[in-house]
Amino acid sequence: MTLRLGIVLPTYNERGNLRGMVERLDAALAGIAWEVIVVDDNSPDGTADEARAIGREDPRVRVIQRIGRRGLSSAAIEGMCATAAPVVAVMDADHQHDPALLPGMLSAIESGDYDLAYASRFAEGASTEAWGRPDRVKASGLANRIANKVTGVELTDPMSGYFMLRSEVLRADAHRLSGVGFKILLDILATVEQPLRIKEVPMHFAARADGESKLDRTVVFEFLVGLYDKWLGRIIPTRFALFGTIGALGVVVHMAVLAMVLGLFGAEFAVSHYPKETAFIAGQTTAALVAMTFNFVLNNELTYADKRLRGFLPLLTGWVRFLLTCAFGLLANIGAATALVRIGFNPYPAAIVGIVLGSVWNFALSSKFVWGKY
Repeated sequence: MTLRLGIVLPTYNERGNLRGMVERLDAALAGIAWEVIVVDDNSPDGTADEARAIGREDPRVRVIQRIGRRGLSSAAIEGMCATAAPVVAVMDADHQHDPALLPGMLSAIESGDYDLAYASRFAEGASTEAWGRPDRVKASGLANRIANKVTGVELTDPMSGYFMLRSEVLRADAHRLSGVGFKILLDILATVEQPLRIKEVPMHFAARADGESKLDRTVVFEFLVGLYDKWLGRIIPTRFALFGTIGALGVVVHMAVLAMVLGLFGAEFAVSHYPKETAFIAGQTTAALVAMTFNFVLNNELTYADKRLRGFLPLLTGWVRFLLTCAFGLLANIGAATALVRIGFNPYPAAIVGIVLGSVWNFALSSKFVWGKY
């Protein structure tokens, strides 16, 4: 039979769900030539190895194991570009998405009447009761309303992670997709220039079969990042914008610590007196170190979420590398600010000048040596 459908399963720690999902796909797609591409972000639980083991028994199962790259959207893009099938679907491997919907979605696409079919949690006839997360339902509803404004397409569930489209449509705009965030459908809808004919299919959204949800506390942040990337990402690179935003928060931390240290020595002082200058140097140094640690923690959680350091030793090593790579910026920061204070500048504007001078250096080296590769 000629290959008709490719199914992409982006995974991270889904070893226990894979074999059952392949069995469900086989049952749902009887009589249809299909393949499944597991795109795994180097899961520590051995998801990629399990996919390879299944693939030795069933050649329709292939795996892409990504090293040093993470993110649901980018994984979905890589998987969709890897299939030879004329139609490609993206769905979760955790059994929340029902494979029984695939034949109907495929028929809609192959009929030529639709360019994209997606499963909605909020369409008439759909249900989220089995999910058991009313808080997530409300959050998804708000995100959907925002997403409809961004894309200009009125859908009941533009944040759905279960959809299908012609492979050629995806590949035509793949180079323009941001791959940022966790909702690739939103990325596609906001990127394609030609209006898509969309088929909506109601879905009974199930509870996860095994393992833990990947939607952690950063999920809202990633959603906002995705919106930013579509609006301004081509003007100011998204990662640099995040780094700068966190740096701005670091300025607040820096000033607070500096004020505290100067308060201990007396906020009012004459810059001509050497002991008071020493107090400023001590305050500026302490404030810079505290702010750098603050920036490291937030950048690790948010800016470099796809390369996030985990575990005590990696975090300690990353923190030390962050301090070392920012050492030059720290010296420029302290030196420039101190020089300005000596010639009569107020210590707070002087501190800001020092921070700005070190910021670009900090971003460039930390991107490479802390969260990148030598």
